[in-house]
Amino acid sequence: MDTTPADEAARAHSLLAAQDKAVELFAEVQRRELVRAGARESAVSDQVRDLGAELFGTRRHWHKRIVRSGPNTLKPYQENPPDRAITGDDIVFLDFGPIFAEWEADVGRTFVVGHDPVKLRLRDDLATIFDAGRRHFESHPDITGAQLYAEMCGLAERAGWEFGGVHCGHLVGEFPHENLDGERIESYIAPGNDTAMRRTDPHGRRVHWILEVHLVTRERGFGGFLEQLLTL
Repeated sequence: MDTTPADEAARAHSLLAAQDKAVELFAEVQRRELVRAGARESAVSDQVRDLGAELFGTRRHWHKRIVRSGPNTLKPYQENPPDRAITGDDIVFLDFGPIFAEWEADVGRTFVVGHDPVKLRLRDDLATIFDAGRRHFESHPDITGAQLYAEMCGLAERAGWEFGGVHCGHLVGEFPHENLDGERIESYIAPGNDTAMRRTDPHGRRVHWILEVHLVTRERGFGGFLEQLLTL
């Protein structure tokens, strides 16, 4: 199937529009103070799900909804730690993949309950390291998934953290990408993916990537998470 500049522009617009709605959803989560001491992770997850339905009519998510607090923030996506109540001096991250008009969003954000300076620094470093990773990607036209993963680990270490994920991102697109590509290393920004990230899919369309930043301090027993579109 041939793709045209107009097709590519329409796909980019759809992905950005989906992300904008997910970012707005998390902003409303903060305004309504859904992430609060005493709330259980499962309850916050259900409230965010219901808020997405209220604001945007969203009924589906393309991957499992994640709300993790305290020591659960050390766990990578694949694990399913026990439900936990948020405390008054906690760090919490949300990772949601709502579907808007058949387009996938994948956005992660970290919230700090209380005033712990180390938790606040980790939260703020997430965006700094994301931006540095994006600049590295933009300045290396032939970069592979393995190379960008190595750079993200180095950025985390230089900032005084450990990178907590076995990968640092994945392809994103029109639902359902997970069913099509979930088991292929070429779909992830990860060790072992030696293919160029700038490429086209089997239909001749430019691929788009999500970049994830998962920073942890195992000594202190917590971490944080941020993700959003890398290539748009």
